[in-house]
Amino acid sequence: MKPYKVKLEISGPTALWARPDTLPNPISYIAPTFSAVKGIFESVLRWKNVNVRPTRCEICAPVQFHDQMKKGASLQIFAQVLINVCYRLYAEVDGNRGPNGEPAVSPDGQCAPHAYVDAFSRKLESGRWFYTPCLGWKEFVPDYVGPFRYKDESYGYETESKEFMFPVSESENHVIPAFLETVFDRWNQRLGED
Repeated sequence: MKPYKVKLEISGPTALWARPDTLPNPISYIAPTFSAVKGIFESVLRWKNVNVRPTRCEICAPVQFHDQMKKGASLQIFAQVLINVCYRLYAEVDGNRGPNGEPAVSPDGQCAPHAYVDAFSRKLESGRWFYTPCLGWKEFVPDYVGPFRYKDESYGYETESKEFMFPVSESENHVIPAFLETVFDRWNQRLGED
C-alpha cells in the first residue's frame, strides 16, 4: 500500500529545538527534532487511529542564533535560540491497527489515512487547528503555518512553473549526529537482537 503524505510550511521569529545535553540553559538544534515535527503535524489535526511519521525537514532560511539574555529579553533563563526560521516539513500517514488487527477507520467510516490527509489539508488551509502549533517552546508561536507558499500565487495568478517563496537555503548543509529518534531506534534494534 502506498504511503499517504502530508506537508506544511512553518515560519516564525523565534524557535528553540532544545538539545538535551545543554539543559538547564538550552541551545537549539538547527532543525526541529522528530518528536517536534510530529507534534507540529498533530497540532493541526490529531486522530488516535492514525500515525504520523515525519520524513523530512527542509531549512528555508539561513540559520541565525540569538542570545536571549544579552538583548534584555523577558526570558528568565539563558537560552540560545534561532531567529527568523522557515521550514518545510513532510510526513507519511498510516493507520493504527485495532486490537484484533482490523484496519483503522476514520470517524466517518472511511479509510483512516486517506480521510486524514483530506481533513488535514482542509484544516491547514482554513487555519483551524487542534491546538496552536509552536516552534519549540509554547511561547514561540509561528507567524505562518499552512500550505507551501509560492511566489506566483502572491500576485493572484498561477503559472505552470511554481517557484517557492522561500526556497531551500543553499548555504545550509548540516549533519546532525544525535537526534533522539535514531538513538532510540538503535537501542530497540539492540534489544531485539539479544
